[in-house]
Amino acid sequence: MATQTLLVLVSIGLVAGLLSGFVGVGGGVIIVPALVYAVGMSQYEAQGTSLFVLLLPVGILAVNNYWKSGNINWQFGLVIALTFVAGGYIGSKLALKLSPSLVKLVFGAIMAYVSFRMIMSGVNGLSNES
Repeated sequence: MATQTLLVLVSIGLVAGLLSGFVGVGGGVIIVPALVYAVGMSQYEAQGTSLFVLLLPVGILAVNNYWKSGNINWQFGLVIALTFVAGGYIGSKLALKLSPSLVKLVFGAIMAYVSFRMIMSGVNGLSNES
């Protein structure tokens, strides 16, 4: 692996980890686009790599901090984690049957929608604080 590639991957990991600990995003929102555009991976390879990262205990220290401060709903988390397994299996099967362009389009549309909602929520929150 080239030094430049290693530095890009380290940067992706640090940014994704920081944002994951800070606002709860990292996997699909940061890692996938970064791998596609900064490293040149295919959409499928980037998604698979991002899922691989999520398998590792990368969030254990962040989870520990949120747990210590009483900010984890274990019941909700357990339900989501268990169903995430089934959803991940079904979603990966579906994605691999579709064209990479369609998968990118769906991914981008979901990110745009979520971004718009978060931005509007922040704007409304700021105006309510005044």
